[in-house]
This record gives sequence, C-alpha cells and structure tokens, in this order.
Amino acid sequence: MISKIRNTVQFIESYIGNYQPEWGIILGTGLGRLVNEIEIDYSLEYKDIPDFPVSTVESHKGRLIFGRLAGCKLVAMQGRFHYYEGYTMQQITFPVRVMKALGIKRLVVSNASGGVNPAYEVGDLMIINDHINLLPNPLIGPNDDALGPRFPDMSEPYDRRLIAAAVNIAEQIGIRCHQGCYVALSGPTLETPAEYRYIRTIGGDTVGMSTVPEVIVARHMSIPCFAVSIITDLGVEGKIKEVSINDVLAAASAAEPKMTALIRELIRVNGEY
Repeated sequence: MISKIRNTVQFIESYIGNYQPEWGIILGTGLGRLVNEIEIDYSLEYKDIPDFPVSTVESHKGRLIFGRLAGCKLVAMQGRFHYYEGYTMQQITFPVRVMKALGIKRLVVSNASGGVNPAYEVGDLMIINDHINLLPNPLIGPNDDALGPRFPDMSEPYDRRLIAAAVNIAEQIGIRCHQGCYVALSGPTLETPAEYRYIRTIGGDTVGMSTVPEVIVARHMSIPCFAVSIITDLGVEGKIKEVSINDVLAAASAAEPKMTALIRELIRVNGEY
C-alpha cells in the first residue's frame, strides 16, 4: 500500500509540483458542479493516474481537480467510486490515502441520499454527525502502522468544530439543514419499504451507498471529516414512491447550490483551522 501511494503521489506531483492542498473534497452523485466555484490550477483524469480506479457511474466525471476555493488550496474528486461498481474497499478509499500524502488537513464529503427521518423533505441538507456502517470495513486486512493504528477510535467520526461552524453558516444564509446519522449500504438497488423501516429503527436518518468507507480511512489517518447529504428521495411510510436515478440526479441538481454555498463558506471561515 505504501509503495502504491508513493508511486501515485510522485506521478501527481510531476504535474502539480509542491502544491500541497489543505482541504480534500469528494463530490457525490450529481454534485460535481462545485468545481465551477473552484479556481482550477491543475486537472487530471482518473484514467491517467496510476492505481486510481475509474468511475463507471455516468454522473461521476472522473477528474482530480487542484485549485482554490475561498482562498484555500484544495484537491477535489469530481466523482467517486462505489462498492457496487465491483471495486474493493481498498480501491475505493485509495484516493483518500493519496490526498493525505499530498498534504490535506481536512476532508469534506458530499452525497445524495434517501431520507428516512419523517421530518426531512426532498431538497433538504443533512450534516452527518454519525454513521452506521453496513458495508465491509475498508480496514479489514493487514494494518500498516505508518498509515494509522490497527484499532482506530471512532468516537468522533465527524469533526464537532466543523459541524458547529456549518450549522451556524446554514442559519446565517437561510439554508434548511438538519443533523443526523447516515447509514451506508452496498447498493446498487434502492431500498425496499422494509429496509427503510429497518434503517429508521436502528437509528438512521438517511441512507446511501458511499461516504462511510472514505471517512473510516480518513479517520484511520487522523484527518478531521465533515460530510453533508442532499436528500433526493424519501423512505418514509406514505411517501415512498418509485424512484429512478434521473429523479435522484434532478433532486441533487436542484439542491446543489445550497450545498455549494455551505461548503464554500465552511472552507472560508475555517481556512486556518
């Protein structure tokens, strides 16, 4: 793993030099337009980066962007990888390892998710303050102590300071925003009514197919994390209806300006975090 990370970083640095991004951002389904807010300095296609997977999902562009947002240097993944695409957990989370080696100090993750909390509506944002992992853990297998401990603590998977700052920002700019627990499943099927009830019963507020593996690996390397979901469909009794990926993309696209504003301001006010 260390040698793969080193080789990938050397390749990237041959293009970007000693750029050293402070923030890492992973953009989820239908949420790639945040890149339009970034002053881009460098852009690399995933297919050209050694040992990087290539996204097979049409709504994920597949570019690694280096640039500045709100005056801060960052690296953004315009498109992520999922377990349902057939990749291993180690492949899915490899880019997070690379971003750490490139110098990031914090990680911001976004996703589109189904809301199972009855208080949520399509288009709402939810700041993730905890998660339940129903996917294989990406740390299964031999542990390299150079990357992190064998048994990493997960008492604070999402950084409390960043959450508090985001809640304050949402109030100031008038964004309807909740806090809650995200449940990660494998997909690619959307959930049955019984599965929605189960997710709610075990303590979930939203459900999706990503985010948690990346956060686990980031915390393994002691990177503070912030994550936000856009509610794109509802898994609440009486509100469940047939949903297509186009419906999810449309809902994500409509709510994306709110998420973009929240992330931009979060980075601006926490630039020296």
